[in-house]
Amino acid sequence: QVLDTKDLQVFKVTVNGQDAKFVFGEKHSFKGTPLEITLPFELRRGQEAIVEITFESSPKSSALQWFTPEQTSGKKHPFLFSQCQVEWI
Repeated sequence: QVLDTKDLQVFKVTVNGQDAKFVFGEKHSFKGTPLEITLPFELRRGQEAIVEITFESSPKSSALQWFTPEQTSGKKHPFLFSQCQVEWI
């Protein structure tokens, strides 16, 4: 599985509570860096997979926005989202 990142430091990835191997691909000047995750098990059709990524962002991490717990519907946890979109040149 491949996710798009930009200026993130990733410490740990788990899938359904199991440690998953991960590696960053080649960095691109404006597109970011792919985060390649190897699932720790074979994924069956229809199986749910919960991916948890422990990371740290930086001021250079573009388009990351946070909601405080008070801004979310459950009002218990903060929420991180990204509005990055693919750009073709």
